[in-house]
Amino acid sequence: MFKRPQGMTAFTLVWAGQLVSLLGTSMTQFALTIWSWKFVTEVHPVDDPATAMALVALFNMAPLIFFSPIAGALVDRWNRKLVMMVSDLAAGLATIAVFLLYSSGQLQIWHLYIAGAFTGLFQSFQWPAYSAAIATMIPKEHYTRADSMMGLNDSLSGIFAPMLAGLLLTFIGISGIMLLDIITFLVAIAALLAVVVPQPPVSETGAASRGSLRSESVYGFRYIFERKSLLGLQLVFFTGNLLATVAGTLFAPMILSRSGNDSVVLGTVQAALGAGGLIGGLVLTIRGGLKRQVHGVLMGWVIASLFGTVLLGLGQTLTVWIAAAFIGSLFGPLINGSNQSIWQAKVPPDVQGKVFAARRMIAWLTIPVAQLIAGPLADRVFEPGLRAGGNLAPLFGGLVGVGPGAGMALITVICGLLAAVLCGSGYLFPVIRNAEDLLPDHDAAPSAG
Repeated sequence: MFKRPQGMTAFTLVWAGQLVSLLGTSMTQFALTIWSWKFVTEVHPVDDPATAMALVALFNMAPLIFFSPIAGALVDRWNRKLVMMVSDLAAGLATIAVFLLYSSGQLQIWHLYIAGAFTGLFQSFQWPAYSAAIATMIPKEHYTRADSMMGLNDSLSGIFAPMLAGLLLTFIGISGIMLLDIITFLVAIAALLAVVVPQPPVSETGAASRGSLRSESVYGFRYIFERKSLLGLQLVFFTGNLLATVAGTLFAPMILSRSGNDSVVLGTVQAALGAGGLIGGLVLTIRGGLKRQVHGVLMGWVIASLFGTVLLGLGQTLTVWIAAAFIGSLFGPLINGSNQSIWQAKVPPDVQGKVFAARRMIAWLTIPVAQLIAGPLADRVFEPGLRAGGNLAPLFGGLVGVGPGAGMALITVICGLLAAVLCGSGYLFPVIRNAEDLLPDHDAAPSAG
């Protein structure tokens, strides 16, 4: 019989508030994705629609990544509960601005760039604050369980947001969905107000990290580069994220192109992504993680890349897309939860803001690059090459087909194969495969008194 974990009540309340908020945000994102694609292909056609769509993600991601070191240093200085609340509030304000523009008939695609940049700036505080808070809110043995619960939020919203948004678009439209999103932000903030988020005790490492904002902003990088096992794990994510982002940026345009702009098909595949992540997260929540977390990281990347990304690109029917999306996302919670648990166990909580922010920047540094190259690569090379009579059609037409979306599908297949090989090669390096043995847990170190 499953026994309810002890010491997780406050965290569970915060988690529930975040779930409600993320559901609202995901519905808005789905609705605006459909609006954006129609805008750049029908209302105001552009020559490179995939690039225009990719820029929405780029403007959100760039400030999130490049401001992260400063945000991490401030997270370790400030009250983490307050930081989390302000991050949620900022996201709500961005949604309000987009809602007002849409309701007045003035929304343009470049408005989404600005809103995304504003949201990304404050999101750079959110993830290190929430990740570091977990280490102070719950016992160490529940880190993987808590991390998988946070991953479940993405999965649950991935399942229900497309379905709810597709249904609600008919009755209340995009403006109504955004109003619901704004309400959900208030729920998340209320949940945070109801709990205590402890500040971490000062460790010996934390005391040594103190200094100017500039020195603390680079401390996380020094910490990681001085520990080869952490650096190796980070390089695995650096590589995996680069390739996954190229494929992920083209996910919606590829499905829409190959399905005749069918939003129901896109929503169904996105729901399959959420379902896979949900089941994977539930299994991890109940089990509490693998005995050797590094296997969850390395083997998880290999399986997700081969049976998720590659299969998604090869597929030309809804059935195959659903299967690929489900299998690929099934291993997402295992990859992220296992990796996160290693870092939370090894890094002292009072420097996790700085270290986790640096870690995010290293892992995600290539994402803006991937987003910038994915659109032009699809629009100007692979899509023309895989049209009828294109120069790539004789070579790859039998693999991914010919016509709209085929070029993006080939890019997806290539990215999946490379990710499986490069991430799986982590097993060849002892500092990576033995990371859990080589690095001591943070609670084995003395405090600063």
